[in-house]
Amino acid sequence: MLEFMNEKKSSWEKIKESGKPVVVYGMGNGADKVIDEFNRLGIPVNGVTASDDFVRGQQFRGFTVKKLSDFDGDFIIAVAFASCIPEVMNHICSLCGKYRVIVPCVPVFGDEIFNREFILKHVNELNATYNLFEDCSKEIFAGCVDFMFGGELETLKNITSEKDEVFKNILKLGDNESYLDLGAYRGDTVEEFLHYCGGKYSGITALEPDGRTFKKLEAYLENVEKSTAFQYAVYSENKTLFFSNKSGRQSTVSEKGVEIKAVCVDSLYSDKMVTYIKMDVEGVEKEAIHGAEFTLKSQKPKLNIALYHRSEDIFLIPLQVAQINPDYRFHIRRHPYIPCWDMNLYCV
Repeated sequence: MLEFMNEKKSSWEKIKESGKPVVVYGMGNGADKVIDEFNRLGIPVNGVTASDDFVRGQQFRGFTVKKLSDFDGDFIIAVAFASCIPEVMNHICSLCGKYRVIVPCVPVFGDEIFNREFILKHVNELNATYNLFEDCSKEIFAGCVDFMFGGELETLKNITSEKDEVFKNILKLGDNESYLDLGAYRGDTVEEFLHYCGGKYSGITALEPDGRTFKKLEAYLENVEKSTAFQYAVYSENKTLFFSNKSGRQSTVSEKGVEIKAVCVDSLYSDKMVTYIKMDVEGVEKEAIHGAEFTLKSQKPKLNIALYHRSEDIFLIPLQVAQINPDYRFHIRRHPYIPCWDMNLYCV
């Protein structure tokens, strides 16, 4: 399929061809999508499990959720939840010594599954994206594609790095950065910025559309000098949108919900400078980038953009940025997470 790929079979193909019973590990939105795809492919689900502390005999998709130790025989574990908690990730990896563990990847938003049909449909875009990258980013991009296709936890080991490496070797923040935080949440990435710039900067603008989360962001920024917060969504243009206010990281622009003001980056920076943009906007990165075209062309700020919300983000977003400003140098890194979340595009 792709010359840079090592995986030959998708996670879905491996599970179906094994003929073994499948136990789904997880009971949230990701598990729903995994079970839906299993049903579409005719792969029977034998049961649902969760970490021992979360098992209370609850029901999920017609199954009583059980502890893993309650399942007998030879079966495959399909991991269908996400975590960046070290203890949880270590536990999942430790299961590989006793069970066959596969992580079928489903998107946070959208319907496109990262399977064989997806790869074949997007061969040209994936190859073009691979060729954008330099140094170890080619290897990391190839590993991300392999994992999202094949679902093997072993694949993640050689393509994972900490944030320190990115800020030291790629972003290299200076003493006079003007920072725009799109999807600022409670201020965790503002805190990250303050750490890596050594507390020296020219200004911080933070956008967070979720109402309850915004209040926590405001409270955090009270003690941060030269900072401004707006309860705005970011989009391709200035307009009013509907927003699913879930008080968490999966709050997003939707077809219904509460009304929220949305702004485009170009309107925010029509008469001032921005040197560094972080963008983690729950599935509307494409639209947000479209609304930042003039800024990316004229100011070329450093970019830190999430690539994991939609299956197509891994190629669509790098190619979109390259079309806007081909003078950027493109890097990709993924940070500790199961599945392949916290996978980001870094452009300088």
